[in-house]
Amino acid sequence: MQASLFDSSATSAQQLIASEDGSDVKIWPQFIELAQADKWLQELTHHIQWQQRAITVYGKRHLQPRLIAWYGDEGIRYRYSGDTLLALPWTQPLGALRTRCEQQSGMAFNSVLLNRYRDGQDAMGWHSDNESELGRAPVIASISLGQARRFDLRHRQTREKLSIFLPHGSLLVMAGNTQAYWEHQIPRSKKITGERINLTFRRIEPSTP
Repeated sequence: MQASLFDSSATSAQQLIASEDGSDVKIWPQFIELAQADKWLQELTHHIQWQQRAITVYGKRHLQPRLIAWYGDEGIRYRYSGDTLLALPWTQPLGALRTRCEQQSGMAFNSVLLNRYRDGQDAMGWHSDNESELGRAPVIASISLGQARRFDLRHRQTREKLSIFLPHGSLLVMAGNTQAYWEHQIPRSKKITGERINLTFRRIEPSTP
């Protein structure tokens, strides 16, 4: 049943980064069949409990320039930039997307962080997903729905930079030592007026108090 929801091209990955330091980044540009991606975009837009929360940046509190939501297994918490999120229970669409990401990546995920970019003024600054709760070499499976946005990667040491647009229905997987050696961002763009929803499936270490 699941296979009917996804394009057969999901098995065709493009390797973006495969370096000697163990960094590994791949993208499946047409991971979800277009009609199903459209349906999930509408479902998540209207039925997710979106919030605009404050985070601490250089000692000051700021509202994040996007809406977020945190879902996952019971009791799962995620802490970053001075904020702590307690997971809401899985919905049917989120559970279906988790299953497919697990099948593709071979990783068991227990949580998902959703980001809703309302237009080109909503953005995400340079950062790595390297919080201790994620473990030493986290696997991050990132699904994009809606407006294609530019995704930048930058090596922490060499400053090498890679940019790619993440299309509607795509899957990006960052694995290995990617979070140790690379940062990533979604930059602002005055040309973009459409909405984008991004789902980043993660595994929070269960030993975290």
